[in-house]
Amino acid sequence: MQFDFLNTLGDFFTWVQTDIPVPAMDEVNPNKDKFDPLGNIKLFKAEDLIGLIILVGLHMSFIFLLVRVIYYPIAKRKDFLFTYFMFSISIFMMCYLLESVKVEMGFALGLFAVFGIIRYRTDAIPIKEMTYLFIVIGMSVMNALINKKITLAELIFANLSIIALTYGLEKVWLLRHESQKLIVYEKIDLIQIGRREELVADLTQRTGLKINRVEIGKIDFLRDTAVLKIYFFEDEQDGQVDESFSAGFNS
Repeated sequence: MQFDFLNTLGDFFTWVQTDIPVPAMDEVNPNKDKFDPLGNIKLFKAEDLIGLIILVGLHMSFIFLLVRVIYYPIAKRKDFLFTYFMFSISIFMMCYLLESVKVEMGFALGLFAVFGIIRYRTDAIPIKEMTYLFIVIGMSVMNALINKKITLAELIFANLSIIALTYGLEKVWLLRHESQKLIVYEKIDLIQIGRREELVADLTQRTGLKINRVEIGKIDFLRDTAVLKIYFFEDEQDGQVDESFSAGFNS
């Protein structure tokens, strides 16, 4: 009886050792000693790189048409030309690379905070340049976040629609942009209603601008000065006029 029990126990241990596979030490953690400085980042993937190059080339072609072909011949502002191109490529790359990444709420709010600080720490820009900046940002986000549900033809049509409408408003329908500038004026005797033609003539002679109309703002009788807001068309002037110089005055 005891001999049969020992034989049965021996057969059990023999079955355990032979039929149940025991994992080797190298199979438990095969990547234990593997050198991988990039983590899960792949070094190169030809398909994704070619797709990115095609989208960047297509996007920058649209931005070139909008900024260099339509905006610059009218405004002649090289500083905004640089800003629009760099804003465009930066926002495009950021949106494209973060499309498949889970962005937390704190990170998203941080991006808005950065743009807010940049906006409030810089000089005020004219409303037309701000509109072009908004168009550039919108096109960059739209082109970067394209997915498989949107065809390439739809993307091209959307970009060309924005460019065509901008060109139509600037060139075809001739919506002339009326600029304005604030001036501290010392001849307050000319601000009377009956002497408006003399006021415009004096301002035209002294500023060299072809003035359309004048609005009277703050009047300081202690210093015998008044703050005037003059309006003029930029395309009628001999030289380029920067509206941002008047940003610090209050009318």
